[in-house]
Amino acid sequence: MEEGVVNEILQGPLRDVFDSTQLITDVSGSGNNWAVGHKVYGSVYRERITERVRKAMEYCDCLQCFFLIHSMGGGTGSGLGSCVLSLLEEEFPEISRIVTAVYPSAEDDVITSPYNSVLAMRELTERADCVLPVENQSLVDIVNKIRHMASTTKPGSVIKKDGTLISGQGGVTKSEKPFDAMNNIMANLLLNLTSSARFEGSLNMDLNEITMNLVPFPRLHYLVSSLTPLYTLADVNIPTRRLDQMFTDAFSKDHQLIRADPKHSLYLACALMVRGNVQVSDLRRNIERLRPSLPFVSWNQEGWKTGLCSVPPVGHSHSLLALANNTCVKPTFIDLKDRFMKLYKKKAHLHHYLHVEGMEQGYFTEAISSLSSLIEEYSQLDATKRLLIPDASRLSIAT
Repeated sequence: MEEGVVNEILQGPLRDVFDSTQLITDVSGSGNNWAVGHKVYGSVYRERITERVRKAMEYCDCLQCFFLIHSMGGGTGSGLGSCVLSLLEEEFPEISRIVTAVYPSAEDDVITSPYNSVLAMRELTERADCVLPVENQSLVDIVNKIRHMASTTKPGSVIKKDGTLISGQGGVTKSEKPFDAMNNIMANLLLNLTSSARFEGSLNMDLNEITMNLVPFPRLHYLVSSLTPLYTLADVNIPTRRLDQMFTDAFSKDHQLIRADPKHSLYLACALMVRGNVQVSDLRRNIERLRPSLPFVSWNQEGWKTGLCSVPPVGHSHSLLALANNTCVKPTFIDLKDRFMKLYKKKAHLHHYLHVEGMEQGYFTEAISSLSSLIEEYSQLDATKRLLIPDASRLSIAT
């Protein structure tokens, strides 16, 4: 909402990406306060936001879903972001809502971020059709790995001097936080996710199919994203990964946008969205190869959804985005709950929220109750993992 920040973007290299008539700003942000973003800005700008959304919808030939991209730690991202989500549900209930939410790290510089994140999570759990959580710390870790590659300068692993990752705009060679490089990874996630809506493919995947196939229970709609390659070749000169290695990478912790370990948790379903010159037979072969190492729930052993887009990303021969509905998100939510409770037990900083008109303490108790319930639902599924047994050998019928 901060006018100065938006104006800075409109004067920068991305200015042509945005329709300036569709932008909505205020003088300042929400002061790291969910209540200000949700209650104050939400009520003041609700009609204007609805009107701009309707205007954008008029230009759509085939509207598949809404993408909502916001952070969880600050006041505007969490508060106004979750308010827009509820607005979309109420005004356009038939259109699915996919949220990409950036979660703060434990070392976040916003003290009230646990409050903001938990308050927003209640809205995400109740109102989103699908959420792709991304952790700030995971993005930082990925960028640091690329920085290490630049410093070791291995042959074939050289970062170009004018690449996005080491530009003066917050690149990895500077001491400032590498927001441009982190945003680059996020952009690649969204580009791969929407590729089938923009390009031809032998097995295109409608965006609505993601929710339909990957979300067996309405509240358990948090998907772990894995990307390979993680960066564009505009930034890094690396040898192209072999196709089979790319599939292996997609199930590696190093390629996930959230710190978790799916292989030691339970898969409810998984989608593989491939771009480039890849055949259906390549997909099937790799799924069969990986299947034994990936524990799926007993009632959905065939829970794979695949998409093939024939146009690869610029500079690559192929790429892969894996989306896994997996109980491994639970530790992230438990950690968030613990950080929330440390503040809430002392009622620390609570007065800043309760001074906002329309905000009550009940919002906090309902939000933590919703998160606790979500964690319990994942725990119940996790408990069934030890009941899984390898495929029994086929019975031979005596003749």
